Amino acid sequence: MGLFDRFRRSPPPDKGRDDDSAEFYATYESRRPLDPDDEADRAGFVPPRGAPDYAAWDARLSDVDEALQAEVRRRAKWWQRDYWRKRSRIWWAGRGAMAGGAVFALLVAWLLVTAPLSKSLEPIAPPQVTLLASDGTPIARSGAVVAEPVKVADLPPHVVQAFLAIEDRRFYSHWGIDPRGVARALFKGVGGGSTITQQLAKFTFLTPEQSLSRKAREAVIALWLEAWLSKDEILESYLSNAYFGDNQYGLRAASLHYFYRQPEKLRPEQAAMLAGLLQAPSRYAPTRNYERARKRMDLVVAAMVEEGYLTPAEAKRLPDPRLDVRRRDDRVPTGTYFADWALPLVREGIDVTYSASVLTTTLDARLQALASRVTSRARLGGAQVALVAMRPNGEVVAMVGGKDYARSPFNRATQARRQPGSTFKLFVYATALQSGWTPEDTIPNTEITQGSYRPRNADGRYSDRITLEDAFAFSSNVAAVRLMQAVRSSKVIDTARAFGITSPLAEGDPSLALGTSTMTLLELTAAYAGVAGNAFPVQPTPLARAEPSWWEWLTTRKRSLPRHVHSDLEEMLRAAINRGTGRAAVLPVANFGKTGTTQDYRDALFVGYAGGLVVGVWVGNDDNTPMRGVTGGSTPARIWRNFMSGALALRPTPKTTNTPDPEGPVQPLDGPEATGDPATQITIDGQGVTISGQVQGVPVDVRVDQGGVAIQPSPAASPTPASSPAPQP
Repeated sequence: MGLFDRFRRSPPPDKGRDDDSAEFYATYESRRPLDPDDEADRAGFVPPRGAPDYAAWDARLSDVDEALQAEVRRRAKWWQRDYWRKRSRIWWAGRGAMAGGAVFALLVAWLLVTAPLSKSLEPIAPPQVTLLASDGTPIARSGAVVAEPVKVADLPPHVVQAFLAIEDRRFYSHWGIDPRGVARALFKGVGGGSTITQQLAKFTFLTPEQSLSRKAREAVIALWLEAWLSKDEILESYLSNAYFGDNQYGLRAASLHYFYRQPEKLRPEQAAMLAGLLQAPSRYAPTRNYERARKRMDLVVAAMVEEGYLTPAEAKRLPDPRLDVRRRDDRVPTGTYFADWALPLVREGIDVTYSASVLTTTLDARLQALASRVTSRARLGGAQVALVAMRPNGEVVAMVGGKDYARSPFNRATQARRQPGSTFKLFVYATALQSGWTPEDTIPNTEITQGSYRPRNADGRYSDRITLEDAFAFSSNVAAVRLMQAVRSSKVIDTARAFGITSPLAEGDPSLALGTSTMTLLELTAAYAGVAGNAFPVQPTPLARAEPSWWEWLTTRKRSLPRHVHSDLEEMLRAAINRGTGRAAVLPVANFGKTGTTQDYRDALFVGYAGGLVVGVWVGNDDNTPMRGVTGGSTPARIWRNFMSGALALRPTPKTTNTPDPEGPVQPLDGPEATGDPATQITIDGQGVTISGQVQGVPVDVRVDQGGVAIQPSPAASPTPASSPAPQP
């Protein structure tokens, strides 16, 4: 009972112990007896008159409950259930309208970016471009045959009806998507599952992949085109861009190609055959399989009868169309090493039109033929060769990307990234000259015996000190590494970047001084062009460079070396070719150049300039395997000398023909057929005259000097020396 004792109380004096009502405290206040003292306190209290307003109290309590619930919802997070409960229909309707508006805005933005209306009115295939040499000789023709667009209003009714009957019978009544047409194509096999609008969306904006997502995008773009273009505009764009086989794009090009007739004058049977080509242009092309094209034409004619465009009697009287294919001059090649490089660049400056373009390039047909002859007669063995010739302003006048374009169109002058070897030393010494060094300053030429990288000189010769000019002329590897350490590799990289080298260069790598970072021959030759004209960087171009306007001169002014620095650098380049590693390239005029050979004779280069031409030559194997002792001072130097000797004898450069004929005489540019008979080369130096030619296919040199006349085979590559751990000159 101890628990209940807590609620006991002493009975009042006037009550006895047996009174249970006074034994415990009352549990509820209503059962508690009135206390006299409480009565006294209540004496002045006046209770309110009338009954309490319980309805008002309930309303006020309901307001409190609603406010509490609203506050709970306001504080709830969007991922909690209470956030979404008890939302009103108006709230949901408003949010739905906002979401729909956002989706519509995103869809319109996506269509504006991926499917601009202007693109649907442009040719889908790049129009044909004919490139001419600087003298007007056609050198390459590439691109699709695209003619002027057609107008529906100008076409005979039977032309439009033929395409509608076989491709989209309800074209003028649907909104871009035709479920009935899809069903008809599935059950009858007549007509396509896609409407003309969908086909226009597909070959104008989308890829040919087969997937549900592409079909969905195709349908959306079709609705977009229907909303903003008229039916005639859609049909005209479709007919002007559809592919009809034989590289013919558009109805006008196809009608001229197959029937030599303008589309406005097509006969019903001709229009039916052209309409039948669209399903599989290459398969149904009448020039390849006329019988197959005729059977497809019969299917189109039957569809025209079914739609009421022709009566059965008219369809029966239609004859088989007679082809009239008049081929153009096909002697112009579709590609050459120069054209493959030039075409993407020249197309950037051509407006998108349906007209074919004829562009005159900077290629000199005579220099190109000379380059092909010189490289073909070089003793390369199984190695490949590349040559680039340009003017100091970057105008490319000759390009050889390999021994034979027909066998290998890979352009080793613009696409192959190979080590430049010691030709990269140009930037090391240019940095030193800009830092205050002079060609007469000396640097240690002893072996490097400390550190993890220990390059060696290719000739095995060392000395205590060597001047910068001699170190550059004889391509001392140890001197170049020490010089880059003295001027810092970061400054050498800055110099290379200033001259236009964009390939990755490893900062802090001592082998960078010896040309271990890869780059293209075109990129390297353009850097030497910057030295030749003392204006850099130089951007190689296949088109004649116009004189810059005053605004271009003010905003894009090129950098240049100080006069004394440029003079010192040219002094070292001349020493390298006249008395250094490039003696095989010496010319009887002022000449400048540098040799380059990479480790194990994997790459051999010579880059130099003379007489207003900058020429780079590379020899190497495609698989990067070593060659048999070929250095930059041997085969590449002789190729450079032979080309430059012939180029200097061909001056002046022919001027551009005022009225070039794209169908005019063609001269092969790449491959054995471009070489003709090797030209005899005459080289005059300070000691005598060397006449280089061929006797019954064997290259020989005839040397006339103070010792008399000597006839001997052209010098072969030197024996393979021991492998060096570093690139050589």
